[in-house]
Amino acid sequence: MKNNHKNILVTGGAGYIGSHIVENLVKTKNKVIILDNLVTGYKRLINKKAKFIQGDIKKKRELIKIIKNNNINSIIHLAAYLNVSEAEKNKKKYYNNNVIGTKNLIEACKNSSVKNIIFSSSCAVYGNVKGAVSEYKKPDPGGYYGYTKFKGEELLKKFEKKYNYNFGILRYFNVAGASPSGKIGEIETSHGHLIKNLAIQSLKKNSKVKIFGNNYKTKDGTCIRDYIHVTDLADIHIKGLDYLKKNKKSFILNCGYGKGYSVEQIVNIFKRIKKNVSVVYLNRRPGDIAQVYSNTKKFKKLLNWKPRHNNIKKIILSAINWEKKINKNY
Repeated sequence: MKNNHKNILVTGGAGYIGSHIVENLVKTKNKVIILDNLVTGYKRLINKKAKFIQGDIKKKRELIKIIKNNNINSIIHLAAYLNVSEAEKNKKKYYNNNVIGTKNLIEACKNSSVKNIIFSSSCAVYGNVKGAVSEYKKPDPGGYYGYTKFKGEELLKKFEKKYNYNFGILRYFNVAGASPSGKIGEIETSHGHLIKNLAIQSLKKNSKVKIFGNNYKTKDGTCIRDYIHVTDLADIHIKGLDYLKKNKKSFILNCGYGKGYSVEQIVNIFKRIKKNVSVVYLNRRPGDIAQVYSNTKKFKKLLNWKPRHNNIKKIILSAINWEKKINKNY
C-alpha cells in the first residue's frame, strides 16, 4: 500500500466491490472521493474517511466539475448496472448507463490531471469458453451485459492517446464474500449472485436454493464459474494503480483464481454448512453462459500478486456471517 496516487475518484464507491476498494484505499495517504447515485449503492457502505458525492455518470458536466474541483489524478470506474438477465430485457437502460456513462467519464478527463483509469470489466466479454480463458482470447460477449462492458473497454482504448492517460482493464470473474473487517459486504439482492442467495437462505429454517439450468454442456449440467473473494479483488485494484503509476503502461487482466466450480458443487458445499436445504431446478436465465474460468498466468506475472482468501468454503462462510450481521441491524 506504499504508493501515493494523490486524489482518487471511485465511481460506484458505495456499492459492493467499490466499498471494499475504498476500505483499502483509505489506509493509504490518498484522498478518496466516492461518486455514487445510490441506485445499487448504499449509504451504510460509504466509508467515513472518504469524501462522498451523490451523482451520476450519465451527467457529463457534473463529472467535469468533480474531476477539476478535486484535482483527480486516478479513477477507479465501477459504476454500472450488472444484472445479466435484466440487461437482456432492458438494453437501453444498460447502454445509457454502462456505455454512454463510461464515455462521459472518459471525455470528462479531457484537459484534466487524470493519468490513470482502472476499469471494472467482466469475464462476460469472453462469452462461452471451454477450459481456462486467457486475456489473449478475442472478446465475444454472449449476452448484452458483457457487450456493454466490451464497449467500455473499446472506449478506453480509443481515447487513451487523445486524452493522455493509461488504463488497466480488470475482467472480473464471479465476486463473492465479505470483508474480514465485518464492516462491509454485499447488500443488493437484485444481481442474482449465487453466493449472496445462499447466504440469504442460510438464515432460513428450511432453505430453498434455486439452480437456473441443469442442461448445460458441463459435467453436472450446471454453469461453471470462477469465484474470487471481494477483498482479494479490491487489493488487485490498488496493485493495478501502482503498476500504472510506476510503468505508465496500459494492461488488461483477468481477475479470478483459475479454478472453475459448478453451481451444483457450490450448493453441495453449502449443504455441508447448512442442514435441511432443498434444491429447485429452474429454466436457464437469459444471458447466462455455460462456463468460464480464468487463466491467471499473465495476472500473477504482471502484478506479482498472490491471493490471501482463496478458499471457496471460507468465501461462502464470510458471506453468511455478513448476512447474519445485516439482518441483526435491519
